Amino acid sequence: MPAHLTSYLIMLPLLAWMVWKRVSRQFGRQPIRRKRMIARIVIFVVLGGLMALSGLQRLALAEGLLGGVLIGGAVGLVGLRLTRFEIDPVKGDCYVPNPWIGALLTALLLGRLAWRLFETWQMQATAGGAAAMQPMGHALTPLTLLVIGLLVGYYIVYFTGLLIHHRRFQRSHPGIATPL
Repeated sequence: MPAHLTSYLIMLPLLAWMVWKRVSRQFGRQPIRRKRMIARIVIFVVLGGLMALSGLQRLALAEGLLGGVLIGGAVGLVGLRLTRFEIDPVKGDCYVPNPWIGALLTALLLGRLAWRLFETWQMQATAGGAAAMQPMGHALTPLTLLVIGLLVGYYIVYFTGLLIHHRRFQRSHPGIATPL
């Protein structure tokens, strides 16, 4: 088996599992789990910071990322306005995310990943595998970083808003326990 196909055998099942987990969190009542949300915020901040380092080489990459973060933050605020908050007798403080925003973000991410995989496959086919030898920095484009920035900005704002709501909920309902 060629070496470049081995990475796809590892990457594609992992990507499919991540997408399935992401889609399952977009529907139905979700308990607010503070520690997980704080961990996700930290991961997205670190991811955004690492992606911003690629902007040190090309300004267009930094502009794409910054634009995506700003748009994602605005979409995160809209997502918070469209989120329903409920009290479950077992789970405690819960939220029901807007499925349309989650579906749109997932479709954008999958569409961009599919397009980049198609472009890479096409370059490998025409260049005889020489495109596989390119460093990762050449695989990043401003549009790809815009989509990544969109997700980073959205989730940082959205999870922060959920944590703020949860803090207010705990202060107004001191007797109701919620899972961590």
